[in-house]
Amino acid sequence: MTEKFDVTVVGGGPGGYVAAIKAARLGGKVALVEKDRLGGTCLNRGCIPTKAMVKSAALWREMQKAADFGIEVTGMRVNFSKVLARKAAIVDTLVAGIETLMKRNKITVFSGIGQVSQPGKVTVLGEDGSEQDIVTSKIIVATGSTMARIPVSGLDMPGILTSDSILDLKEVPESLLIIGGGVIGVEFASIFSTFGTQVTVVEMLPGILPQVDEEITRRLRPVFKKAGINVLTGAKVKEVRELPDGGYEATVETARGEQSVTSSKVLLAAGRVPNMEGIDTGRLGLEVDKGAIVVDERMQTNVAGIYAVGDVTGGSMLAHVASFEGIVAAENAMGKETVVDYGTVPNCIFCYPEVAGVGLTEKEARERGLDIVKSSFPFTANGKALTLGETTGTVKLIAEKASGRIIGGHIMGPHATDLIAEIALAIKAGLTAKDVAETIHAHPTLAENVMEAAHGLLDKPLHLA
Repeated sequence: MTEKFDVTVVGGGPGGYVAAIKAARLGGKVALVEKDRLGGTCLNRGCIPTKAMVKSAALWREMQKAADFGIEVTGMRVNFSKVLARKAAIVDTLVAGIETLMKRNKITVFSGIGQVSQPGKVTVLGEDGSEQDIVTSKIIVATGSTMARIPVSGLDMPGILTSDSILDLKEVPESLLIIGGGVIGVEFASIFSTFGTQVTVVEMLPGILPQVDEEITRRLRPVFKKAGINVLTGAKVKEVRELPDGGYEATVETARGEQSVTSSKVLLAAGRVPNMEGIDTGRLGLEVDKGAIVVDERMQTNVAGIYAVGDVTGGSMLAHVASFEGIVAAENAMGKETVVDYGTVPNCIFCYPEVAGVGLTEKEARERGLDIVKSSFPFTANGKALTLGETTGTVKLIAEKASGRIIGGHIMGPHATDLIAEIALAIKAGLTAKDVAETIHAHPTLAENVMEAAHGLLDKPLHLA
């Protein structure tokens, strides 16, 4: 007899496996279909492996400044093979952890490509060509995304790197051309420039990290320049050619005319697009917009009994958003009434220095016609930052002028990706600048910068003359 399930999740990334766990804990009999390893792009080829490399780069950066802290070290070198081995070990540990979660929550995992062509059934296509049907009441599509390709001559050459293949480089490249100045490109620029690679970033838009508050990106550009990262914005790669003696030459069109960029490696980091593999949208009658599955606030598609979460819906392609959506979809699939709230989605970039933001940017607030007040407090005036030797950057808060309610927060500096959580909570809870300023923050901590910026919204930061 064919086994029947209450919920079947197609895709085992941060949206899919979290949805499976939530549905199981709500009493459902749950199946999960994954063609590769559990954890999806985030765990296996994205968030986690890159952050392992970010830590190795950060440690190398600190060691190079050891003398400033009174520590004299000789004979230092980067063993890149061990950097990669540590990365792989961390990934393996976390994948094993998810496998354990599946077993503990009695979730049946099917290995193969999940094909969905009608409500109530998922067909699992195995690597050996075998097919197995799953009968299910509800389906949650969580197939994620794939690397975007751009129509540039030469970018289809076998040696061109993607965010997947760059993680398996056997040695640090002498030079690297990165096509794309978004999160992926900027993070890899920081990692490899720290290891000694000469990096050039080409971004078609007027600035890098277009989703980040403009004041923060303006502060970031000179820091990158000082680190030796050459950033070309408002620029377009027209062609990439392989050189006879190895390496590549790219023709880049800029506002000042064409220029040639040579590099030993080229990374295509032009973003990601929804992965529709196995989803027969035509036969299902599934509504799709710009290649992404359309969902409502309950993560329900236009087809009864089918939900979609994460990158495949074309929204914020962030692991934490996918997980949040997975919870919402699972609750609705199991009969609860839950809607998604995107008002407080933190955006974190693990470059050097770190960048993070939540809520409205200053530009977005002004475009909405809001009467706002803003305040910034630099890490140069923070005692903990001075002791760490990490004083580059600032905390910026934005609030409604009349009510004092905080509506946006943006950070560049040490541990920005951790500090942003306090601001996210403040926005979610509707807190005012007065609420944050009058909350006692421990000293000495980096979090004091948030408190000082809040004081600046009311009057003036305490520790600025």
